[in-house]
Amino acid sequence: MTSLSTKFHWPLEGREDPFSQHTRPEKEIAPLSGIQHTAYPTVTGTSVLGIQFNGGVMLAADTLGSYGSLAKYKDLRRLHKIGPATLLGAGGEYSDLQYILNLLDDLMTEEYCMDDGYQLGSAEIHSYLSRVLYNRRNKFDPLWNQILVAGFNDKKPFLGMVDLQGTSFTDKIIASGYGGYIALPLMRKAWKPDLTEEEAKKLLEDCLRVLFYRDARTINRFQIATVTERGVEISEPYSLETNWEFKSFIKGATYGSW
Repeated sequence: MTSLSTKFHWPLEGREDPFSQHTRPEKEIAPLSGIQHTAYPTVTGTSVLGIQFNGGVMLAADTLGSYGSLAKYKDLRRLHKIGPATLLGAGGEYSDLQYILNLLDDLMTEEYCMDDGYQLGSAEIHSYLSRVLYNRRNKFDPLWNQILVAGFNDKKPFLGMVDLQGTSFTDKIIASGYGGYIALPLMRKAWKPDLTEEEAKKLLEDCLRVLFYRDARTINRFQIATVTERGVEISEPYSLETNWEFKSFIKGATYGSW
């Protein structure tokens, strides 16, 4: 009796190989195309805060680029001017932000070359980004960002947000990343329709200070940008005064240390 472990090698004497017609031709394996999807963000920025005030819109963000949990890059600036009266601030994967900035640069160049007397406003740029991010999401290759778009067009402030799924909305107060949990309640409590530019800046600095205390992916180095009738103004990075003498910081809270 033939053992199950017996190996047969075709062709057997007097028989044809029954699988010969199905044999695939030998060919070299095609090289990788080099196109890869972002499976997980690598160098990331954290929260971006945005608020409307009487006469304009203000954005704030830190300058840290985190390589995983490592605070590696200390001068990654995430607030950018787009056109004459639009601001963009983004958290998430920094290389995807660079790609988006290149897209917007091409868009604004094309708009300039049209020379038809019309300029894309903040609402149009916000709508364009929502289509771009939604398109990439449908390809299962998202741009891993949360983007705030701020502007001041026709004497009206604009503030909107787009995320990696293509979800978009507008509001008077927006915070992305960890700021959506920590800073947004503080901003909602302090906001008022006649908020001045000075009050808005103080409010954002207070929120940034709290985020520095609580968010492990930020540093005490921030930028604040405003868009008003004067145009777009982006500050140089600066640090805030902090206080680490709180009792719970030193000895831990009564219910346990953190």
